[in-house]
Parts: sequence; structure tokens; C-alpha cells
Amino acid sequence: QFPSVSGADDDGLLCSGGDLSPACLLRAYTLGIFPWFNPGEPILWWSPDPRAILSLDDLHISKRLARSFRTHPFILTMDTAFDAVIHACAAPREGHIGTWLGTEMMDAYMLLHRMGYAHSFEAWRDGQLVGGLYGIGMRRVFFGESMFHRVDNASRAALLGLVTCLRQRGCTLLDCQQQTTSMQFMGASPIPRQEFLERLQDALLPLAGEEESIRPWEEIEFHISTKELCRVGGTEMEKPCHGTPL
Repeated sequence: QFPSVSGADDDGLLCSGGDLSPACLLRAYTLGIFPWFNPGEPILWWSPDPRAILSLDDLHISKRLARSFRTHPFILTMDTAFDAVIHACAAPREGHIGTWLGTEMMDAYMLLHRMGYAHSFEAWRDGQLVGGLYGIGMRRVFFGESMFHRVDNASRAALLGLVTCLRQRGCTLLDCQQQTTSMQFMGASPIPRQEFLERLQDALLPLAGEEESIRPWEEIEFHISTKELCRVGGTEMEKPCHGTPL
């Protein structure tokens, strides 16, 4: 049982304890709560105010980045290397010691992936995994968790793949949790927590014909090149790379 998010402190910390079982994690996400803690520490649960989101129509791909995606393309896929993506996200960043993404967290999300709730989006070049991200998908919302890159712009390419897939699925909300410089560059913006919770509940409502209980997403095949997504003269759905000046 989680307390009301209105009780979170100024940093967004709501409570500690509990476990990372699938039932607990999925319940937390439906309430706008997510876990974030360092290995060896108690499990901490967060609901920040404001909350960063990326509106699917606001993805910012500069003309320079779109040109790079065409001339040096990535192959984008979904759920072809989840374990590799989460392990790459857990690797210490350059200039940092350690990581917040420990074994307990990775095991929990890998289990959710096997259950069909956690998903990864990968960016490949020359057959090598060079970038990606993962998160939780439920109905018409995706909760982004972490991303990584091994070459320039690879995580941005994975984000392009995610947004393309979410549009195809009819999703309405992409949760970024907290605003970062990288996500701000791609078009993310903060909104009040109450507005986020209202949009979240709308995105979780069952549509006509859907079960009341939240089921895993149906599997789809997703395999596309950034060159195709950003080709000059494509339609809006074919070309989500809306060129905007730097």
C-alpha cells in the first residue's frame, strides 16, 4: 500500500521499503510512482513534482541530427536485446564511480520483460548494439527508465524508435520522470504532478473491448532504419524527424 503522492517531499521522495515484485512495481507505476535507489540502500519510491514528459508530437529532431540519421543510419528494433540494454544502462558512466542500477533492480525489470510489461528499444550499427533504452509499457503510456549510447546519437536514435512505435500503438503519454539536459534537447518538458497523474489515468483507462485488468502489450515486429524514418519528402507518419533549426 503506497501513501498518497501528495506526501512526497520537495525532491519527490515519497517512502521507502517494500519490494520489487511485479505486483508492487506495476501498482507503483499506475500511481505515478517509481523506484530509484543505490545498491545496498533501502528501496526508495519517488513521485517528483514537476514531472517530465515528452509529448509524442513534440519530439525535437534538429535538421543536423536528421541529416546524420540519414547519412550514418542506425537500425532500430524493439525487444531484441532487453538484457543487453539494461546491463549497458547499468554500466558506470564516464567520469562516475558506481551505478544506481544494481542487480536487484535489473532482475526485477528482466522479470517484467519476460512477463511482457518491460520493453527495450535498440539502436544497431554494423550489427553491433550501440544504444538503447528500456522502460515499462501499459495500455497507452510508456514509463522510460534509462538509456545508454556507445556512439554519438545512438540513444537519440533509440528514442526516435520508441516514439515511432508509441505513435503506431496509439499511446498518449511518455513519462521521462525527471528533466535532463539530453531529454530537454529532444523536446521533453516538465508539467505539474497533478496534471501528469490526470493524463496518466486517462492513458490507463480501458478502451472499448479492452479488459479491466492491464494486460501486457501485444507483440509486434519493429525493425526500421533511421534513414527511412528521416527520409526527405516522407509523410508525417513515415517521417517523424520534423527538421527544426539548431
